[in-house]
Amino acid sequence: MERRKRLQRGTAPSRVAARDQPPLANIAALIDNGGQITLGALRPIACAAIANDEENCLAMLQRKSGETLQQLLERLDTAIELAWTTGQFTDEINVRPPRIKPR
Repeated sequence: MERRKRLQRGTAPSRVAARDQPPLANIAALIDNGGQITLGALRPIACAAIANDEENCLAMLQRKSGETLQQLLERLDTAIELAWTTGQFTDEINVRPPRIKPR
């Protein structure tokens, strides 16, 4: 019996639920409303991503070892959403040194 050729249908749709908003939507909304992001070297940090609006610095992130620029921007987008929804600001740049317990 001869085999029939299968038609290629393309890529199967993902079973993971799609996000309600487009990628980096919080960054776009921040910029659309007069805020800004800064991306680049901030000595001694090789790569930082900072988001601020007119009143607050919402997030200050350091690029992690092996992290892609896209991943850093996605983390920044998530940190902006966290600041807007909970009021929690993310600061990975001005990290306090651990407290030393007295003996």
